[in-house]
Amino acid sequence: MIYRENGQFKTSYRADQQIFPVLQDRWAVAAILAVAFIAVPALASDYMLRAVLIPFLILSLAALGVNILVGYCGQISLGSGAFMAVGAYAAYNAFVRLDGMPVVVAILVGGFFAMLVGMAFGIPSLRVRGLYLAVATLAAQFFCDWAFLRIKWFTNNSSSGSVAVSDIHIMGWLVDSPADKYLFCLGFLAVFALLAKNLVRSAIGREWMAIRDMDVAAAVIGIRPMYAKLSAFAVSSFIVGVAGALWAFIYLGSWEPLAFSVDRSFQLLFMVIIGGLGSIMGSFFGAAFIVVLPIFLNQALPAAAALFGVTISTAGVAHTEYMVFGALIVWFLIVEPHGLARLWSIGKQKLRIWPFPH
Repeated sequence: MIYRENGQFKTSYRADQQIFPVLQDRWAVAAILAVAFIAVPALASDYMLRAVLIPFLILSLAALGVNILVGYCGQISLGSGAFMAVGAYAAYNAFVRLDGMPVVVAILVGGFFAMLVGMAFGIPSLRVRGLYLAVATLAAQFFCDWAFLRIKWFTNNSSSGSVAVSDIHIMGWLVDSPADKYLFCLGFLAVFALLAKNLVRSAIGREWMAIRDMDVAAAVIGIRPMYAKLSAFAVSSFIVGVAGALWAFIYLGSWEPLAFSVDRSFQLLFMVIIGGLGSIMGSFFGAAFIVVLPIFLNQALPAAAALFGVTISTAGVAHTEYMVFGALIVWFLIVEPHGLARLWSIGKQKLRIWPFPH
């Protein structure tokens, strides 16, 4: 009864095209943002902020970028970890080599260079698709792994290959405590999620979806496949590059190229598949699932094994995590290809007519 649209009339086209046309959705989003910005930093422990919430925010941003390319434009990519690495190292070089460089600008510079690299490796999408495109983007991963490991200029001539960033200031605000880092990442995520939501609802977003559904028919009606595909690679790589810079600057502090290995690319793809392809909300669901599940398994598996008098090693927990991920991906692909976002949408539709039958 609380999720009804009775009495909510749309008197203009603009009102009908709102991001959240239902009043209850607008109130719910406002409440979530208020809790996220005010209550969570005040009440959450340092462990919860550092180990759960900050990774969730940054990986949500990265999954958002991957979803634009894979979910909305239908271009398979296995090079997301490489674009994160480009964003991290470009932001690092801009931050340490240019005196007085603001950290926010450095992070956006990292996104810009990731966008250029993403467009360069997106050129094969004009001629190939499917598995062949996945292999082409996987080449970006191997190339970037080699470049950041062998070319010492990217690591500021570090002998170990590891780089670090400290004392991050933003207009006199020292981003040092877990709560400060959480708010910093949350601000980025809120802005980019709003921009992405509006972008996929715009003309270019409809072009992406037309290319995803049937690129030949889209070209017949006047959509330029080259422009649509490369713009999707550009926007996706920019967002993923910004997420990579945040992952390096805020979450890791010090890192090396292995922090952005091919495992990271697969992890982001799993988030999009489990959360829901072609859904902004699905990016958040997928990131939450991937971040929370390992923590849950690390706590639950030893406790469950102890009930039966069995001990399970740390390696066993790690292997179980991979098996659970694989099983869930297969299950979602078979049972619900649209992921958790589709289940959420079905639940909302049922709430609209409850308690009446449908």
